[in-house]
Amino acid sequence: MVSSTRRTTSSLSATTAAAIAAAAAALMVSVAFATAQYTPATSAAPGAAAAGAAAPYTPGAAGAAPSGPCTSSIILRLDGNLLGTGDLNAYKTNWIEVEHVDNFAINGHGIIDGQGPLVWTHNQCNKNYNCKILPNSLVIDYSTNVTVRGITLKNSKFFHLNIYESKNVVIDKVTITSPGDSPNTDGIHVGDSTNITISSTTIAAGDDCISIGPGTKMVRVNGVRCGPGHGISVGSLGRYKDEKDVEDIIVTNCTIKGTTNGLRIKSYEDSKSQLRATKFLYDGITMDNVSYPIIIDQKYCPNNICSASGTSKVAVTDIVFKNIVGTSATPEAVTLNCANNLPCQGIQLHNVDLKYAGQGNTTLSVCKNVAGKSSNVAKELACV
Repeated sequence: MVSSTRRTTSSLSATTAAAIAAAAAALMVSVAFATAQYTPATSAAPGAAAAGAAAPYTPGAAGAAPSGPCTSSIILRLDGNLLGTGDLNAYKTNWIEVEHVDNFAINGHGIIDGQGPLVWTHNQCNKNYNCKILPNSLVIDYSTNVTVRGITLKNSKFFHLNIYESKNVVIDKVTITSPGDSPNTDGIHVGDSTNITISSTTIAAGDDCISIGPGTKMVRVNGVRCGPGHGISVGSLGRYKDEKDVEDIIVTNCTIKGTTNGLRIKSYEDSKSQLRATKFLYDGITMDNVSYPIIIDQKYCPNNICSASGTSKVAVTDIVFKNIVGTSATPEAVTLNCANNLPCQGIQLHNVDLKYAGQGNTTLSVCKNVAGKSSNVAKELACV
């Protein structure tokens, strides 16, 4: 997972139809559109476009720009197919962007298709960590009381769903799908947000199924099916100087299948900010052929951009892994790689039963600079 753009434009952006633009303008919500095609579920001519991309709403043309968030309830129903253009010049930043809105919902059984295969070759993030970020498909910023339910997000150019500086957000019964080798197509990324619920959702991605960034608190993930992808991750943490704690994360009753990681916490080896990752509970997780089912990595360093002798400032404390069962695609089923100067504290393993699925059936754990306890865990995994 590459760190998401920390900024976006001030807009509620969607390309469903001109009617939505008119309604939004009446509510004094700024609307900015990227060119796209909308195909209704009952389109008379297959492939024919319905209403075209609506013209942008210009603050001041129909009234002054709003001085505060839009607080009226807004519900968008999507039952057709929304297709993102492959012309990157058409996007100001992201594609569909909801900002400064309270009481907002997107419901339905439609598909938001970013048509990522048209542009994935432009992604250079595997070569340059400060790469140009492609458009995220659906962005929720600075908003409160938001629900996204029932829809499908497909083949995003970058992240499928990005939540930033928002509160009380529910993601329920959503399907997210992209190939396992699609670049940086995180399923759901959450940053600097509070009280986020992700439930009964299926995610197949080319990067993290769910990634939880700095400043995020009170996240509840339940009944999620993840794979392919890079698992359910917290981090990466410590890249920027102004990052805040990640706290109170609970992940329950999930299945992770065929991913490169399972449950992962990662922070930079030479972290720039002092913060904590604390009070996490992972309970009732089934692993199916996951390469590294449980991993804490305080020495994360993508593209070798870190100082090898860097001093960590990210404290990882009070993390509980409970009722974690299934198979590992590598012998290393548990990896707790903590910093020399700031060991992990309060790490607990309870009822962890993970077995290497390969030839020889040898399962092991690798633990460095970690303190905690374990119970009902096979000897080869009980490294704390």
